[in-house]
Amino acid sequence: MSLKDLDLVENRRRWENGELFYAFAPDVIAARRRCIAACNDFNAIGSTLDFTRRQMVDLWKKIICDDTPSPPVLAEDDAQFRDYPYIDGPIKVDYGFNLKFGKQVYVNFNSTWLDTAPITVGSRTLIGPNCCFYSATHPIDPFVRNGLTGPEGGKPIVIGEDCWFGGSVIVLGGVTIGRGVTVGAGSVVTKDVPDFVVVAGNPAKIIRRLNVADSLEKEEAARRDLPADNTV
Repeated sequence: MSLKDLDLVENRRRWENGELFYAFAPDVIAARRRCIAACNDFNAIGSTLDFTRRQMVDLWKKIICDDTPSPPVLAEDDAQFRDYPYIDGPIKVDYGFNLKFGKQVYVNFNSTWLDTAPITVGSRTLIGPNCCFYSATHPIDPFVRNGLTGPEGGKPIVIGEDCWFGGSVIVLGGVTIGRGVTVGAGSVVTKDVPDFVVVAGNPAKIIRRLNVADSLEKEEAARRDLPADNTV
């Protein structure tokens, strides 16, 4: 397969299935340009220091291609958006539609998201400044990689709930990070990380294991005590 005789439908199928595809196909370029424009709009309001939580959420939803309508305006409007991510710009995102964030995620400024493949961030995770998440990959063989005319790929990144990333952390594609993980500033995460550990370094390694048995037991007890949800 080459750019000259590229089947756009097949190329898209390859992309969506995590296979090698051509990133400079017209529709793929258009997807990146759409996201650049959405990020520019988001970053522009952040520089004004005069924006509402609703505006932030609405512009974030444009980045990630979420077209669900926002709730009606209320007097205490900010409370309606408490569970949406709070993101300090500037932010850079490749495509947007491959980002999936849980509730109450915080992202500090200058984050970069190469979401060629899906990137999932669990609820209540905190991400420091200058962090980068690279799901994009390229062939190791330079003759296959072949500059602008060669293919690229992607490997998903999965981040559990209640994690904390220090500043300038890099996470590579294909990595799954468990729940409650702390990643030290400047670390490069190249392999999977289990639940409730502290990792640091390049490559990141476990430097401490957390004893959270009591906290997990209390969490489970609180969950059992919640009233039943009888809504339809």
